[in-house]
Amino acid sequence: MLNLIPDSQRRTLDELAERLDFSVGDSRSKQSAFWIMLTLSGIIAVSGVVADSTATVIGAMIVAPLSTPILGIGLGIVTARARLILSSVGFVLIGVVLVTVLGVLMSQLLPNPTNVLANSQVTGRTSPTLVDLVAALATGLVGAIAITRRDVGDVLPGVAIAISLVPPLGVVGVCLGSGAPSLALGAFVLFASNVVAMIITSAIVLTVGGYGREAADLAESRGLGPQRPRLRAYAVLAVALVVVAVPMVGNSLSSLWSRQIATAADQWLTDSGDTGGEVTDVSWSGSTVTVSVLAPQELPPIDDLQQTVDDLVPWDPEVVVVHTVGGRQGGD
Repeated sequence: MLNLIPDSQRRTLDELAERLDFSVGDSRSKQSAFWIMLTLSGIIAVSGVVADSTATVIGAMIVAPLSTPILGIGLGIVTARARLILSSVGFVLIGVVLVTVLGVLMSQLLPNPTNVLANSQVTGRTSPTLVDLVAALATGLVGAIAITRRDVGDVLPGVAIAISLVPPLGVVGVCLGSGAPSLALGAFVLFASNVVAMIITSAIVLTVGGYGREAADLAESRGLGPQRPRLRAYAVLAVALVVVAVPMVGNSLSSLWSRQIATAADQWLTDSGDTGGEVTDVSWSGSTVTVSVLAPQELPPIDDLQQTVDDLVPWDPEVVVVHTVGGRQGGD
């Protein structure tokens, strides 16, 4: 049977508390390091977002220390340490505000803030789908295992890159500062899903690793009475997972329907005998789907495409076709 956390490599509860609880040990040093590194990470992330630099954003991911209090929340839930839960939540919330404010301030320095909204660092983080949630759960599982085992700690930089905590917050700030609150909300959903996934997976791994039992035995030996995991915290996590999953399901369906509509529109053009036309984009705005077409001649009846879309999408959105007259020319 697969041993998730071998006894020979398992970190003790005290070791985890030393790493994840900012009040244990040299608390001032831990907290100052956290805020310094988070501030620098936020500056790097926002700079990378504004400059559309993937390499710079990756650097911010590696530096980012937000995973420490997030994992601390998971440890607090499993070991029934309310103080650890509350203090870790506080560090995360203040960190969210700090990085978001940095993004807003940086966006005010741009000569044309709306231009940044079209770069790949922004567009890639404002419409999270269920694939992002699955990836976050898997990455959170790796991070939780890495924090509990002495022999796999080297994977933590990779986990930091994959889970992506600070860059989405940078995008939130940049979008808010650029007057795009809907895009900011999408980026925040990505961040929130990563946080929720990390807490859930860490709670699972820590429970399987026996840290809850260890904490209960320790409390009983000290005469503190039996300690039980915070069931209310688990309920909050379940609700949070549903809340972040709903817009991600919506984005996943929109992406699926967009691909299906693009295929249907291509067929719609082909059936008309127009071999030079092509669909260049499909976008959504509320209950309206806009199909952008590049074609050298008149288009077939839009009602035909509307009927096809009505058959594909359950709630029958209105189809708007934007026709650009022309065609593509290939070079030698």
